[in-house]
Amino acid sequence: MARNGPFHAGTLHCQAVLFDLDGVLVDSMPLIHRVLRDWAAGHGLDPDHVVARSHGMRDVDLVRAVAPELDAAAEARRIARREEHDFTGIRPVAGAAELLAALPAHRWAIVTSGTRAVARGRLRASGLPRPRHLVAADDVARGKPAPDGYLRAAGLLGVEPGRCVVVEDAPGGARAAAAAGMACVGVGGAVPRTEVVRSLADLCGLVAVPEDGGLRLRFR
Repeated sequence: MARNGPFHAGTLHCQAVLFDLDGVLVDSMPLIHRVLRDWAAGHGLDPDHVVARSHGMRDVDLVRAVAPELDAAAEARRIARREEHDFTGIRPVAGAAELLAALPAHRWAIVTSGTRAVARGRLRASGLPRPRHLVAADDVARGKPAPDGYLRAAGLLGVEPGRCVVVEDAPGGARAAAAAGMACVGVGGAVPRTEVVRSLADLCGLVAVPEDGGLRLRFR
């Protein structure tokens, strides 16, 4: 897409950066897919269909979408219980630790479709820092692609939504960012109509902008 708003000649200007967690900061997708395939098989559902629908969704919303006859809240709790105790293969995404270390603690947050307990466990297992502000599935009435989570994070940081930039790997997350009035960087090329980078390592530098106290991220 053409650069506009906070994007200028390979540089991103903002006041805060809001990160999705799974697939953006933490490499957890193989584990998530394994858990969902086991859950789907246990209910006689097509595992491939369940995994395909799951990207960027809260578990409760996924159950409603693929098995509306089930008790969505109870099934989501069942999935979360396994995820809260299984961190096999969890590791940080390349470039995540360096990027978070460069960001001032009061200028970034995580907005995840997982529960708070699962998110904290995956951050701990990956060795990544816990943010001051973590907005999880249990903190909002509506999950992505609704903007609730990103708007809540902006409010917690005290930053206007239009001055936030979201980093996402799921189309639903990008739609949530757009609905919140935020620019979005898509990681891995899976998010259409966003400024796309191959990995977090491509966000190669961070400096303060003296005139407004903001942030400037440079793209490789």
